Amino acid sequence: MAKDLMRYDLMAQEALRGVVRQALLRAAMPQGLPGPHHFYITFRTRAPGVDLDPSLLEKYPDEMTIVLEHQFWDLEVTDTGFEVTLKFGGVPKYIKMPYSAVSRFHDPSVGFHLQFEPSLTGGDGASEGDSPAKPGAKPAPADGEAGQVVSLDSFRKK
Repeated sequence: MAKDLMRYDLMAQEALRGVVRQALLRAAMPQGLPGPHHFYITFRTRAPGVDLDPSLLEKYPDEMTIVLEHQFWDLEVTDTGFEVTLKFGGVPKYIKMPYSAVSRFHDPSVGFHLQFEPSLTGGDGASEGDSPAKPGAKPAPADGEAGQVVSLDSFRKK
């Protein structure tokens, strides 16, 4: 088989990150998330372009999951990433990330799940090191209020 010089795997990865962007754009509309929809977004905390409170980075040095459901503020969506304010322990914290930092996106209300391979270049778009998105295990819904960090360590296969 010939080498894929078109890099369809990168095109697919970029297109699926566009699904995340479109979902966030809908959530950022004045009416907010429609119906029971809500998002679990897992991201690499040390990826280039991530802006995260130092206390959260210390607690989650590699990866963390945020929940966008009822309690989120100032959601701004751009072509390259998004920013949002969430409360952690009752204290508002600003988070900014490029789509390239997102490793998983899940809307449990409809069972929709995307998993992304990390970009080897760390840029905001797809890179030569990206692989196509593939299905993965769904993270379990978090107990407690929206806006809490969900630790995935207990759900990882050992």
